[in-house]
Amino acid sequence: MQRAITVSHAVASYPVYVEPGILGRLNGVVAEHLPDRRVAMIADATVYQLYQAGHWGPASWTGDTLRVPAGEASKTRESWAHLSDALFERGFGRDSGLIGLGGGMVGDLTGFVAATYMRGLPYVLAPTTLLAMVDASVGGKTGVNTSHGKNLIGAFHPPAAVAADPLALVSLPAPEYRGGLAEAVKHGLIADGSYFEWIEAQAEPILQRDPQVVAQLVRRSVQIKADVVGQDEREAGRRAILNAGHTVAHALEAASSYQLSHGEAVALGLVAECELGVRLHVTDPQVRERLTRLLARLGLPVRLPSSLDLAAVIGPMGADKKNRKGQIHCALITTFGAMHQRDGWTTAVSLQDMRAALETIV
Repeated sequence: MQRAITVSHAVASYPVYVEPGILGRLNGVVAEHLPDRRVAMIADATVYQLYQAGHWGPASWTGDTLRVPAGEASKTRESWAHLSDALFERGFGRDSGLIGLGGGMVGDLTGFVAATYMRGLPYVLAPTTLLAMVDASVGGKTGVNTSHGKNLIGAFHPPAAVAADPLALVSLPAPEYRGGLAEAVKHGLIADGSYFEWIEAQAEPILQRDPQVVAQLVRRSVQIKADVVGQDEREAGRRAILNAGHTVAHALEAASSYQLSHGEAVALGLVAECELGVRLHVTDPQVRERLTRLLARLGLPVRLPSSLDLAAVIGPMGADKKNRKGQIHCALITTFGAMHQRDGWTTAVSLQDMRAALETIV
């Protein structure tokens, strides 16, 4: 059994377990971290079916379960209200707790319900996608989407524990699996050049989902994110580096009406923002070139879909949370494992430069 990775925050800390088979021991994790509480599970309906059918070992959870339809379309204020009302109707009080079973959508939604129900409940996350394991489940960000953009309504509310089971990735559809790899690549770019090189060297076994290699990938990404959020829990400083590629990515998702997955959008966003950095003489051109090659090897897009209009992509950037004084800000990479820092961890960019960068990936 591998030692848990500890994520620190302002009040305390929580463990992230990366263990094959831990979903089969979910009751034990809940008993340890949510003791003497009545607990409800919020689950992706599709994932819950797989879990109950024993796809990743025996299903140990037998308590109350609230299911939400799969997909980003469920991460809304309406879903938050429906789940909160369901908890009220079932008599859950302040001595309750929650579990989130599924991908990043369920984790964000469960966390937001936990942050707001009875002014705050503890919760455990059981991520079942690579994207959720390496990124969304770590850091305590919760929230829902609106017509104005992603995650614009939410709260910082760290979980009590995270139980990541690499066995759940065996049955993950290929596009979803590849989407998680985009965030892992980002972690190497922003904080650990040797990790980026390791992904380059291990691309084939990663794509083949070699259990030991995938577990190593998840653990290293979690360690990197834990280190960053432990230093800056509420995104007042260095945590902004985790948004590399995301100014463009979130705009792409909105412009595609969320038909483009988050992982695909992040891959495209990283390429576009590296191009932007090269144009601003911030980013080493080798970063852009090696990044593009690696993403293509991993089966991720490096060119914008022809159906997307650039004006439709640039429009949503006006609502990005990193913006300051009406200007678009991006977290830009200098070289492998290092970020640009001048007046903070993000850089103001003009619409003209952003458009020029996007035009190079059409």
